[in-house]
Parts: sequence; structure tokens; C-alpha cells
Amino acid sequence: MEGVTSLRAVVQRAADCRIEVDGARTAELEQGVLVYLGVTAEDDDTAVRYVSEKVANLRIFEDEDGKMNRSVLDTGGGVCVVSQFTLYGDTRKGRRPSYNRAAPPDIAVPLYESFVAALESLGLHVETGTFGAVMQVSYTNPGPVTILIDSEKTF
Repeated sequence: MEGVTSLRAVVQRAADCRIEVDGARTAELEQGVLVYLGVTAEDDDTAVRYVSEKVANLRIFEDEDGKMNRSVLDTGGGVCVVSQFTLYGDTRKGRRPSYNRAAPPDIAVPLYESFVAALESLGLHVETGTFGAVMQVSYTNPGPVTILIDSEKTF
């Protein structure tokens, strides 16, 4: 991959998902995945494409034999996307995480919107929270199944 980028996503299988901001529901889906997305100032459209395609095609849903062989695309599920700068919380020094690597809003918002658009272009129904807002996220994570994706491929 060109340059140093590190778009991060925490992907959780969701039997249901709801997001509220100031008591108003902004997102709801019955089945699919919940994605917490973290962005750095170095991220670009290459990282967005890589992570969105991984999310859409991750085989984390059971097939008829009970094996995780189906993706959210295969199941017809949706995606809830939540901006999450705390994915870049660096706790190596001291007790208060440093968020220096997280992108500022003027960089993060366009990349976040590009990620949502990339998922939609792959044929997925996408629901979102409100970028930068304090959100109440509730969901059921059957399994549980939680996958980490990093465009630098560090894990």
C-alpha cells in the first residue's frame, strides 16, 4: 500500500443495532454489522477502499452448516458506522490516552463519509451515528464476534 495509512475498524456482528444522539434515534438495523471507524491524518481513499471491502466481505456469519462462511453482503444485512477517534488512544505513556494520531474533524469527516459511500457502492444499506456527537450505541453481538481491521495490516 502506498504511504503510511492506518484506517482502523472494529467490526462486530450485530443481531440488532441502535444509535441515539440527544435522545433521538439516528440509526437502526435489525441484522448486520456494527463498525467503529478510526481515522488518522495520513489516511486516504486507498485505505477507505481496503477497509470497506474487508468489512463488506468478511465471512463472519454462519452458513447452513454453522460455519462462518457468509458475509454481510451474503446475508442481506446492513451496517451501522460510528466514528471512533478513541481507536487511536495511545496508552503506552501515563494513564491518560493520547489521541495525537487521530485525524482532526476537517480531515476525518470527508474520510468517514467516503467510507460510508464506499460501503453503499458495494450494495450495503448503511446507517450512521452523528460524527463528533456523544452517542448512545446499543446492540446485540451474537457469538460474540468481533474483528479488528487495520489498513496497515498490523493485525
